[in-house]
Amino acid sequence: MTVARVMVVDDHPVVRDGVALLLRSEPALVVVGSAESGRAAIERAPELAPDLVLLDLRLPDMLAPEVVTALRGAVPAAKVVVFTAHGDHAGVAAALDAGAHGALLKDAAATDLVAALRQVLRGERVTDPRIVPRAAADPAALARSGLTRREYEVLRLAAQGRTNPEIAETTGLARNTVKTYLQGALHKLGARNRVEAIGKAGEAGLL
Repeated sequence: MTVARVMVVDDHPVVRDGVALLLRSEPALVVVGSAESGRAAIERAPELAPDLVLLDLRLPDMLAPEVVTALRGAVPAAKVVVFTAHGDHAGVAAALDAGAHGALLKDAAATDLVAALRQVLRGERVTDPRIVPRAAADPAALARSGLTRREYEVLRLAAQGRTNPEIAETTGLARNTVKTYLQGALHKLGARNRVEAIGKAGEAGLL
């Protein structure tokens, strides 16, 4: 029997322990380690050599698409599956675009989780059918936020894991202008950094 090595990345110990507990009854899937942040995951992945990484969509230090890209570089053979409590989060689509091999909801039953992870390990791309990424911001939510169209556009591209230079190239704006729009969005959302801003924007129905 081939045993697949699983790494769990989530900032909540309850989730990390819960996944280990769910997979304990499945001998073909063994949790070999975990990480509580994006940076910790990228550092530990080469040593743990996972076959599959179960990655929380919302980490405190990095955006999921950035972590997916870095993990694909650090452990190229590993499959990355995004794990989220938010079925309509635009970050799901961004993480899949960055190279994630699947997206699952955290309330998945043990049998569903095991079946989905097996599919991914076989080379299939699996997305929970309940996950419906938003195509655009709710106009009412955008009006409530006070964000201008440009601030929203820059924030949406940031949520996809784009860097400021990449956003500048996509929008045709100067890099300093991108930074200004991003700072304006952070201020209006009451956020200290882009990760917090994207989280608040998602909760407000903007992403």
